[in-house]
Amino acid sequence: MGKPDDTAMALAGELREVLALMKRRVREETPPQDLTWGQLGALGQLERGGPVTVSELARAESMRPQSMGETIAALQSAGLVAGSPDPQDGRRTLLALTPMARELVRTRRAAREDWLARKIKEKLSMAHQKELLQALAHLRRLIDPSDA
Repeated sequence: MGKPDDTAMALAGELREVLALMKRRVREETPPQDLTWGQLGALGQLERGGPVTVSELARAESMRPQSMGETIAALQSAGLVAGSPDPQDGRRTLLALTPMARELVRTRRAAREDWLARKIKEKLSMAHQKELLQALAHLRRLIDPSDA
């Protein structure tokens, strides 16, 4: 591959491609269950980040606030998201997952992890599983904001 810059560029391209393929493959294994990928993304953001406003959620998901408003309206109608006044500023509404949504997120995550664990066991030897574990530690270092 040549000098380190060439190696890093080749790794970056390969990593981007593999991660995109992995995301697509995992999505194929967990059908949306009558929810759009945008709705599932919003649920995931709320599950990870806790209560936020529509604008904050739109920013996190790289969506227009109007589009996120439509997404949230559908999730509220389905009983998956509830709004409550912000204790710091009663003019703002904070959105949060309902217990039904938390269960949906949990079961979808478990299904994805189950599929992935089966594939790891089927396709990778124990030695390769250990190598993958080491590679994941390196990937975590790449995205660790405290290591900037």
